[in-house]
Amino acid sequence: MASSNKNNKSTILFRYGLITFGFLLFAAIVVTRLVKTTMFEAADWNERARRDFSRIDTIKPERGDILANNGNILACNLKVYDVKVDLRHNKVQRRKLNWASIDSLADSLDRYYPRRKNLLSMHPDTIRKYSWHARLKREFEKEPGKRTRALRFIKGGTMQDFERIKSFPYLRDFKGKGFRNPVYVEERNVRIYPYGRMAYRSIGRVNENERGEFHGYSGLEKDLDTLLYGKEGYAKKVTLTSGVSNWITQPTRRGYNVQTTIDIDLQDMLEEQLLQICRDARAEWGTAILMEVATGEIKAIANIENINGEYGEALNRAVRGFEPGSVMKPISLMIAFEDGLVKSVNDVVDCSPFQRTSDPHAPGVKSMKQVIEMSSNTGIARVIFRGYAQDPSKFYDRLESIGFFEPMHSGIAAEDTPHVRKLLPQDSRGNNITMTSRHLDLARQAYGYNTTIPPLYTLAYYNAIANGGKLVRPHLTKRLLAEGMDSTLKIDYIREQVCSPETAKKVKECLREPVWGEHGTARAVRDERVMIAGKTGTAYPVHEHGGGYDTSRRRYAFAGFFPYDNPKYSCIALILAPSGTSANRTSGQVVKNMALKMYSRGMLDNASTFTEKRLEDLPILAASRHGNAAAVGRSLGFAGAKTIKTEDPHHNIAVRAMPNVMGFDAPTAVKILEEQGVNVRLQGSGRVVSQSLPPGSELRKGAVVTLSLKV
Repeated sequence: MASSNKNNKSTILFRYGLITFGFLLFAAIVVTRLVKTTMFEAADWNERARRDFSRIDTIKPERGDILANNGNILACNLKVYDVKVDLRHNKVQRRKLNWASIDSLADSLDRYYPRRKNLLSMHPDTIRKYSWHARLKREFEKEPGKRTRALRFIKGGTMQDFERIKSFPYLRDFKGKGFRNPVYVEERNVRIYPYGRMAYRSIGRVNENERGEFHGYSGLEKDLDTLLYGKEGYAKKVTLTSGVSNWITQPTRRGYNVQTTIDIDLQDMLEEQLLQICRDARAEWGTAILMEVATGEIKAIANIENINGEYGEALNRAVRGFEPGSVMKPISLMIAFEDGLVKSVNDVVDCSPFQRTSDPHAPGVKSMKQVIEMSSNTGIARVIFRGYAQDPSKFYDRLESIGFFEPMHSGIAAEDTPHVRKLLPQDSRGNNITMTSRHLDLARQAYGYNTTIPPLYTLAYYNAIANGGKLVRPHLTKRLLAEGMDSTLKIDYIREQVCSPETAKKVKECLREPVWGEHGTARAVRDERVMIAGKTGTAYPVHEHGGGYDTSRRRYAFAGFFPYDNPKYSCIALILAPSGTSANRTSGQVVKNMALKMYSRGMLDNASTFTEKRLEDLPILAASRHGNAAAVGRSLGFAGAKTIKTEDPHHNIAVRAMPNVMGFDAPTAVKILEEQGVNVRLQGSGRVVSQSLPPGSELRKGAVVTLSLKV
C-alpha cells in the first residue's frame, strides 16, 4: 500500500515537472521573441508601423445625379449586389453531397436567373450545356479544396434577389449571417439612366479608370465631371482601445446634382420626329436641336444614325463642323445690313452670274427679301463684295468680332468651333495667293461653302436674330444642387448685341420669305397655325477618302424660329440622305412638325388644341388587358371614351423577355411586370409612356424597371 502511494506521488510530481518545464519553455520563447522584436528588429517594426499609420486611404465620393428640367432623373447611382457562394466554406465541405438537393437548386436558378437569355426556349443541347445543372455539377465533382470561392449566381441584383436565392433548395439549410454563411453579396454602385438612350449623347456615360474611380467620358457626364464627381475623403489608421481602426480625417463630399435644361416631353417629340423623317428619306444620319430663344436653354437635342439597317442614337453631330450651305446666307446678310452695305429689305442687287456661279432663279435683279427667299448665291456674294472685295481677309475679322469662333461651352462634349479660312494675300509658307483666288473663296464663304460650322453655332445666330440681336449662350446646364445649396445659373451672353435690333428685325423679315414667299425654297414648311421663319440649305458631303464632293448624297438643313411675331423657340435640323429630295421635305419637316406638336399642346402661348379640349370632349382610358373599356366608361358615366390601343405585352416578344407595357395604366403595368418577377419604380402619373428596360430585352428576375407615366 505504501509502495502504491509512493508510485502515485512520483507520477504526479513528474507530471507537474513536465507542465512546469512547458511553461518555462513557453516563457523563454516569449522572452526571446520579445527581446528580438524590441531590440534586434525594433527598427523594422517601427518602420512598418510608421508606414501603416502614415498611410492615407482615399474614400471615393458618391457621384451626383443629372436631372431633367422638371427634376426627373436622367442619370443617377444605384446600389446593386453580386450574389455569390463560397464552395470552400467549411459548412459546404462538412455537408454530405445530396445531388437531389443540388438539382433542385439548379432548377430554381434556371427559372429565375438563367445563365443565357431565353435559355429555356433554346435547343435541348444548348440548355444542357448552359444550364445551372451543368455548372453546379462541374463544381461539386471537384475536390472540396479545389472548388471556387466565388461562384456568382447573379450580377447587379437587389437585396430581394439575395434573399430569394438564400431560400432556394440546398442553400436555405445554411444558417448564420456574414462570414458564417457561404452565400454572400458584394455591394457596388452602378450608374443608371432611367430613360434609356433618350438624349444619350448629350447626357453622356461614365467608365471606370485604373484607380476604380468612375468618371465621365462623353456628354454632360464628361463636361461636368468635376462637379458630378464630388470631393474625395481621406482616412488613416489610428490605435483605439478596441484595436486599430480607420479614422476619417476628411469626409467625402457628394457630387453636385446637375439640373439640365432638357425637357423630357420635347426631347421625346424631337427624337420621334427626326427618326420618322430619317426613315422616310432613307437618311444615313440626322441631328436636331431645339432651343429657347430668350434664355438659350437647349430643350431637346437628338441624333439619329442608320447602323446596319437599324436607326439608333450615335455620334453627336450637333456640335461637329459641316459645310453649312445656304443657311449661312442670313448671317452674311446680317453683317451686310449692320455694315451698311444694304439699307433696306427692298434694296436690290444684280444676281447675274458671278465668281463661277449663277442664279437659276428669275428675276436677274432681286431685293434682299428675294435673295433669301430664292436662296440666291450670286446675290448674297455680290452684297458681301460691296464691303470686302478690296481686302477679303476682313470678312474673317468681321465674323470674329461677333464671337463666331469662340467656344460655346454649351455643356456638350467634343464641341467643335467654326472654321473659316482667313483670306490673306500669302499662305503660311509665304506663297502669294492671287486676288482672283481670294475673291472666289470670299464668294463661297458668303453663301456657306469653303467653311465648316457646327449646327449649334448656326442655330445660335438664328436665335440671336429672333432675339433682337442678343447672342445668348446655348447651354444644357440650368442649376447646381447640393445639400444646403441651390444655384441657378444666370443667362450668359456671348455678345450683348451681335447686331442692332433694327438689323435683327430686317433679317427676321427676310427669313419669313423662304416659308411664306411665293417662290420660297421652304414652302412645304408653311402652316397657318404656326408662322415659322427660317432658311433651307443643302451641301454635298466630301468623299470619305478624298477626291472631291460625293454628288450621290446631300446634307439637307433647315434653321429657323417660331412663332414669327414673338419667337419662343429656335430649331435646326440637319440630315444626310441620298440626293433626290430637298431640305424643304426633310429637315424643314422636322422643324414644322415640332412647331405643330408644341402648338397643339399649348406651348407657344396659345390655347391648347390637344390636351384641354380633347380631355374635356372625350375622356381617354388607358390600355386594358381585359377589353372592358366600354364597361369602365359606362360605370363612370361617360357617353363615350377614347381607349389607348396597345398590343399584348408579350406579342412578338420571346418567352422570358421584358414585356411591352406602353400605354397601360400603372396598376396593370406593375401587375404584368411583377408576374415576371420584375421590380417596378414609377415616375409621374397616368399611363406608361416609356420604360427603362426596352421590350424584348433580357428579362432577369429581380431586375428594376422604371416606368414613366403621363396623363
